[in-house]
Amino acid sequence: MTIKLLAIGKTDSKELQKLISMYEQRLGHYVKFELEIIPDLKNTKNLSAEQQKIKEGELIFKSLANTDILVLLDENGKQYSSLEFSSYLQKKMNSGLKQLVFLIGGPYGFSEEIYRKASGKISLSKMTFSHQMVRLFFVEQLYRAFTILRNEPYHHQ
Repeated sequence: MTIKLLAIGKTDSKELQKLISMYEQRLGHYVKFELEIIPDLKNTKNLSAEQQKIKEGELIFKSLANTDILVLLDENGKQYSSLEFSSYLQKKMNSGLKQLVFLIGGPYGFSEEIYRKASGKISLSKMTFSHQMVRLFFVEQLYRAFTILRNEPYHHQ
């Protein structure tokens, strides 16, 4: 199974990008992992929030295969402990699916079409984080989940 993290817009902070890259490398020991960045929309001043979500949604659909299982990283999603998230991933891997895609949306969230395509929503916290920070938190949690599944000493319970 491949796990893909799909995100809108590049990470501006070199420090954050360095940390994200570190976890990307670590994940390579456990699973095929891809981070795909969809470029920010240009000339958004004349677009409403809804129009921007629709345009971003069109770009997102171009990055998805018909067989992909899409999970949104959404503030209204289900919250998991690290142990629960590792169990969730194990179930997905056991199901035989080809690619599991986690999506970080743009500044206004997701279009209705994206919500309809998604098979689930996960929230990392009740707090709001920058989308760039969410990338780091998510790849770290993915790495943590795989160390839990392998009974490695990274996670302390």
